[in-house]
Formats: sequence, C-alpha cells, structure tokens
Amino acid sequence: MKKKNVVLNKKPRWKLLHQYYNYTGFYKFVGGSLRKAILPIVLFIGALLAINEYVVNINQVLVTVTETFSPLGILAVFLASESLLGLVPPELFIAWAGKSASPVFNLSLLALASYLGGIFSYFMGKAITRIPSVHNYLENKMSKHIKNTEKWGGFLIVVGALLPIPFAMTSIAAGIINYKFRHYLLFGLLRFVRFYGYALVIFKIV
Repeated sequence: MKKKNVVLNKKPRWKLLHQYYNYTGFYKFVGGSLRKAILPIVLFIGALLAINEYVVNINQVLVTVTETFSPLGILAVFLASESLLGLVPPELFIAWAGKSASPVFNLSLLALASYLGGIFSYFMGKAITRIPSVHNYLENKMSKHIKNTEKWGGFLIVVGALLPIPFAMTSIAAGIINYKFRHYLLFGLLRFVRFYGYALVIFKIV
C-alpha cells in the first residue's frame, strides 16, 4: 500500500525540472538575458536607420561590399569572429547576406560558420584545461558562465545558441567542464534557428 502511494505521489519529470530551474535561477537568468538583448537590438536597428537616413545609403554600402569582397573572405572573417568570443555582431553579416546574390545560401553559410566557430571554441575550452595559468585566468574571468554551464548544461547552450549571449563563451565554458560533445553538437544546431529567425523577422530575407 505504501509503495502504491509513493508511485502515485511521484511528480512528472518535467515538473521536477521546472522546480529545479526555478530554484537555481535559470528562468531569472533567461529573463535578464532577454531584457539585456532587447536594448542592443533596438539600438542597432535604430542606428542603421539613422545612418541610412542621414549619413549614407546602407543598402548601397552593402551592395558595394558584396561586389568588392569575395563571399569566401567575408565568411572567413565571420568564422574567426565567432571562434573568438563573437567580436563582430552577427547582424552585420546577416545584413550582408541579404544584399548578396544568393541571400538564403549565404545566410546558411553564415549559420554554419557560427556553428563551426562554436565547435572551435568548445575545443579551445578543452585545451585550456591543460594550461594551468590560462585555465586559472579564464576560470576567474568566466566563472559565472562555467558555474551556470555546470548547473544547467544543455539548457544554457540552447540559450546561448538562440539569444544574443556570446555563444563562444558558452561553448568555451562547455569545453572547460568537459560537457558531452554529442549533446553540445545537438543543442548547438539551434544556432541555425537563430540566424534564420533574425533574417526573417529583422531583415526579411528568408
């Protein structure tokens, strides 16, 4: 009889997960990240509109860039940026893809480059653990990301892939804690969703 009551009172897995993420502050972290992300995106779009209206025709600049530089060179720059803490906003490259001869194809290559950049960052994190001085330095600088990755694992990688949080930093943290690579690859695929979503909503090129 007691065993039956235990089975009946056992909570579903999703409820237990919900309680865990609520208790550890995951939802608060995601909400804070979204609030932080909205302002930069709005400012970025506003700056583009202002520059386009009062300084220079951005459409023409993007067309000139596509005619002057090879797609391979632009993709190489973006891959380097995504491998090194996301130094250049992906939105600039998405805008470039929108003005290229093959928007959807180049957008897909950008998403792939971002995904591969994250993988490079993951292995950078694994390599860092073998250099004590560098590991200690980055562990101090990235302590919050590392602790969050240890607590939330795949869910934090999902957030990093979808939201304007430096995906490279999340990937490095995943490498440092030796997060399962196959799971990282799976969750990292959501990077494609972010690029297509941005292209559709902001730039309307999909």
